[in-house]
Amino acid sequence: MQEHKVENRGTLYIVPTPIGNLEDITLRAIRILKEVDHICAEDTRHSKKLLNHFGIATPLISYYREKEAEKSGYIINLLQDGKNIALISDAGTPAISDPGAILVQRGHQAGITIVPLPGASAVTTALSGSGITGDGFLFLGFPPSKKGQRQKFIQSLVNCEYPVVLYESPRRIEGLLQDSIEILGDRNGFWARELTKSFEELLPGKLTDLLEKSAGTNKGEFVLIICPGEKEQVTGETLEDLLIWYRDNSELSLKDVSKKLSGDLGMSRSQVYQQALSLWDTKK
Repeated sequence: MQEHKVENRGTLYIVPTPIGNLEDITLRAIRILKEVDHICAEDTRHSKKLLNHFGIATPLISYYREKEAEKSGYIINLLQDGKNIALISDAGTPAISDPGAILVQRGHQAGITIVPLPGASAVTTALSGSGITGDGFLFLGFPPSKKGQRQKFIQSLVNCEYPVVLYESPRRIEGLLQDSIEILGDRNGFWARELTKSFEELLPGKLTDLLEKSAGTNKGEFVLIICPGEKEQVTGETLEDLLIWYRDNSELSLKDVSKKLSGDLGMSRSQVYQQALSLWDTKK
């Protein structure tokens, strides 16, 4: 194997696999998967289909999230004994919203050589096809599944200045869009569904348009991109003016407004909060 390694220890390879179309695997990935001593797979039954397709007979080790911490110790021992191991997930790049980060972290701690391979990733695939411009993005993986936790999660994104990239399942996409509209407003958005597969769908639009399209959609994992809101042009000369403006024009909570203005104006947060409280109480 023509890859660098430390002493007589093995090397841990992070190997991306296709997210749909089986042609989206690199020649290097196929070579590594054939040459290593073991392949750690998130779902061995799922991965066997891919490996059989490319004639790869390397022994598999089950490595799924619920047993990640436990199995990582066993795998580190194999690496320290000189075994070369490849880590794969069901689709895409391991350790990104998939198991693997714990093993990689412990590999670094044990002095194991880590070799990450470039390859398929739903995040970058969706972004490249979105047409969304800007200098960056915020990837947060899967939002919480429970409604209350999800709403709190979305609330934290109100003032994010970057496009937010999320993963979501078909059975929860409607709930995510509904909560996003309620909390963030009807922003521009984009979804990529069934990426690289036969029924791939790239759809830009307002969040309300996406919500309408999502009704009855029960197939295909989603990458959802939510664009930043329009920047607010805050007006007001006095603290009272500013508080009234935020009260009537912003999605920020009373607590968040108090925190922001106390920092901006160099005032006591409690002082700002008390005045804000009186104004919020008199609203309507």
